[in-house]
Amino acid sequence: MSTPALRTRCLLFIFFVHVLFREKAFIRLVSGSELCPMVVSTWPFVEAVRTAWRVVDSGSSAVDAVVEGCSTCEELRCDGTVGPGGSPDENGETTIDALVMNGTTMEVGAVASMRYVKDGIKAAKLVMDHTKHSLIVGEKASIFAVSMGLPGPTNLSSPESIEKWIRWKAKLCQPNFRKNVIPINSCGPYHLGNVASISDGNSCASSPAINCIQNWSEGNSFEAMLSNSVPFNYHNHDTISMAVIDKAGKIAVGTSTNGATFKVPGRVGDGPIMGSSAYADDEVGACGASGDGDIMMRFLPCYQVVESMRQGMEPKHAAAEAISRIARKYPGFVGAVFALDKNGLHAGAAHGWTFQYSVRTPNMKDVQIFTVMP
Repeated sequence: MSTPALRTRCLLFIFFVHVLFREKAFIRLVSGSELCPMVVSTWPFVEAVRTAWRVVDSGSSAVDAVVEGCSTCEELRCDGTVGPGGSPDENGETTIDALVMNGTTMEVGAVASMRYVKDGIKAAKLVMDHTKHSLIVGEKASIFAVSMGLPGPTNLSSPESIEKWIRWKAKLCQPNFRKNVIPINSCGPYHLGNVASISDGNSCASSPAINCIQNWSEGNSFEAMLSNSVPFNYHNHDTISMAVIDKAGKIAVGTSTNGATFKVPGRVGDGPIMGSSAYADDEVGACGASGDGDIMMRFLPCYQVVESMRQGMEPKHAAAEAISRIARKYPGFVGAVFALDKNGLHAGAAHGWTFQYSVRTPNMKDVQIFTVMP
């Protein structure tokens, strides 16, 4: 065979191999896309995930799906820890924390300690869409939300939350989240332990501090001084943290919670803190968290999860590393995260409790629950 002919055959062979490789690569890409869209959420909040799935599967954006999914949880008052009517603070009032994050633009909207408005996640989206801010708090968040068209003002308490608060008051407001303080009466006001005398006209005002303590404790341990905090579990403190990948591969996350039961009024947990309760980046993936937010926000676990995946770590290892980092400093903490990469691979990690998270993909007939042991 002549050299020109051999060269022609070699070139044709290379061309066909190149075409075949491109076809196979295309096939793999299509196969991978079967995982999109996708919804992942903390806990077995099945109806919330179903709602988000219907929205994203119809072609809507990841942000819209997250908002609708979390709104469903608020309406259903998931576990009594999301939406109105749950988790009263020391004054018996329920407040709302929520966040939404767009993993394409990295925009965030959040509200914290919001009073009188029940639609937390929708208020958060209004912050993201119609202000240059990321977080608005307290009554000013309520005023903003109502001014933007959300219903309110509304009493966020319920008969159940008020009854829970009354029973707690009957137990001398124990346990609580105070530490290193002395209550003037059984339920406060609280003052620093070195204040020997305070004259405010109450029953302890004229008594030495030690007698005041003895009268208050009535044989019980000095629980406020020793920080006898409310034990965390998913019945008294929880967050829905949801991540969605839409059909275009864009990622968003959202959270909503009414916070810790019997919290100090004005307390803000990790729910509206970007990087702690949730984080998303289209280039990498997403994370959602639940647990003792006061501790978890000190470590920004979801930011760490996403950044670990950015460096090439698999979701299961990224989640485990974020949780173990907290546990090394706080061995008694309770919390969990789920990790989701941009290709749909997911995993979870937990410490101090058994954690569950929910997933819906195109190849599932319905929402599936995954259990993570501590």
